[in-house]
Amino acid sequence: MTVELLSPAKDLNCGIEAVNHGADAVYIGAPRFGARAAAGNSLEDIQTLCAYAHQYDAKVYVALNTILKEEELKETESLIYELYKAEADALIIQDMGITRLAIPPIPLHASTQTDNRTVGKVKFLESAGFSQIVLARELSLNEIRKIAEETTVSLEVFVHGALCVSYSGQCYLSAALSGRSANRGACAQYCRLPYTMVDSEDKTIACEKHLLSLKDLNRSGQLEALLDAGVSSFKIEGRLKDVAYVKNITAYYRKQLDAILARRPEYKRASSGQSAFTFEPVPEKSFNRGFTSFFLNRRTADITSFDTPKSTGEWVGTVKEIKGNSFTLAGTTPLNNGDGLAFFNEKGELEGFRVNKVEDNRIFPLKMPSLIHKTAICRNYDQAFDTLLSKPSAERKILVEMEFLTNPFGFTLHITDETAAGIMITAPFQKELAKREQSENIKNQLSKLGNTLFKVQQIDVLMEENWFVPSSLIADMRRRAIERLMIVRKIRYLREIARKAGNVLPYPEQRLTYLGNVSNSRSEAFYKSYGVKETEPAFELSPRKDVPLMFTKHCLRYSMGWCPVYQKQPSPYKEPYYLLYKDTRLRLQFDCKACRMLVFS
Repeated sequence: MTVELLSPAKDLNCGIEAVNHGADAVYIGAPRFGARAAAGNSLEDIQTLCAYAHQYDAKVYVALNTILKEEELKETESLIYELYKAEADALIIQDMGITRLAIPPIPLHASTQTDNRTVGKVKFLESAGFSQIVLARELSLNEIRKIAEETTVSLEVFVHGALCVSYSGQCYLSAALSGRSANRGACAQYCRLPYTMVDSEDKTIACEKHLLSLKDLNRSGQLEALLDAGVSSFKIEGRLKDVAYVKNITAYYRKQLDAILARRPEYKRASSGQSAFTFEPVPEKSFNRGFTSFFLNRRTADITSFDTPKSTGEWVGTVKEIKGNSFTLAGTTPLNNGDGLAFFNEKGELEGFRVNKVEDNRIFPLKMPSLIHKTAICRNYDQAFDTLLSKPSAERKILVEMEFLTNPFGFTLHITDETAAGIMITAPFQKELAKREQSENIKNQLSKLGNTLFKVQQIDVLMEENWFVPSSLIADMRRRAIERLMIVRKIRYLREIARKAGNVLPYPEQRLTYLGNVSNSRSEAFYKSYGVKETEPAFELSPRKDVPLMFTKHCLRYSMGWCPVYQKQPSPYKEPYYLLYKDTRLRLQFDCKACRMLVFS
């Protein structure tokens, strides 16, 4: 099975660095209609990224994954043709109306926004012609394995990054409260706000906590289990993250996957080239709210980030001694001038400060915070690490083997790269015996590949006599050979063609409510052609009252210890419970049969 590491790109620079740091594929926002409206990119930049990535056999997927209004369909159709001309490898889509447009044969990937969490849904999308399907983050390993056993389509799973608390594509909180739709790429992130939780009698259960905010995903320890469950694409979240994040996290997962591939020959990497880094990747040094593997193995209590939605970084020690305008830490992590440190103050709020000077383990802040003995200190900005990542921090090279031989009228150079792409060139030359050994000079000259994509793994000099070979001739043969190899690799790169829909299965449901996100006539026609008898318009077209605005497997009853299924402890409070933030009042409802929490306005 081919294994893909898929990295995010906010822009062209992030995309290039993702490739440099080992990504097998990159996903980037289209100029319009991406689920991160703030991360759109020009067609020119996408074309440049495609050309760069394809040199390493890496792919570029373009996110076009919002729902579309009727009047946007024509523009979308034209945009897809332009993306195809830019040599994008696939589109990540949510709106099924796209399948009914006159578009080129570009592969379609079903976004996580299409709510892919059942065998039936994935089997349907596979039969409808989708080439890759992004599974819901909430699925367990057993659920993923079950889907893989009953389908043949490529399965993509998030392994790192920010977590949406709601099932993707099924969150309408932002649209209802602010008019900014998550399904239109403009989520206002109400899930990251501080809420006070009260019961039906207005008794306070929790005060000003980020009760809908989750920790960040980190499944680096479960990659092999995911591989064996049938996952072929490992996705890093972060199309709004900066380039340092992309470098660090991509490099980290590249190293993790390479270690697995080295001892599991049945799995093969999806692209070519090996990346060498100037730094040791550490995920805790990039933005994170603490880490969780989410529901991959079982429901656990470690998924939430109630105290803050901000980055907590890495733990570095506890306050040992406070003296004037400085303090010492009990910890072994070395700190640097300019580091950003943080701690939770007496109010339970995350408070940050900058380091002005470090002397051994004594820290002098720019402004001394109100610390107390044994306060836990985190570092959420590592000055030295960030400086390292601000410079060129990776080099990706394709390994080649060379053979230098004689022929009746001169010399021959044969080059084969790690993908078995090969070329052979000859150079006429009047041979004469050399006074000095030529082999080492030939190898030395051939190995000078400079700023090319290639790195020599092995050179064999196969001459029956010690013929004299001028360095200028070797250099010219090397240059011509590399140019030709680049052309051969470009010719050999074949873009995948869209899968054709075969015998399309009936859609798993016969009636679609607002949860179907049907926002145009082409989308409606798609579903009705596959057995759906009735469709309601999308919430964004027809806002509703008294309907769930969020569906989440995160459950506050479980978080408080009152789950009737897992904990069997009665609650001292009277339902229904409410979340309050300024003028916003949200009602909670618990669906234990489906093991989920619903949020109403």
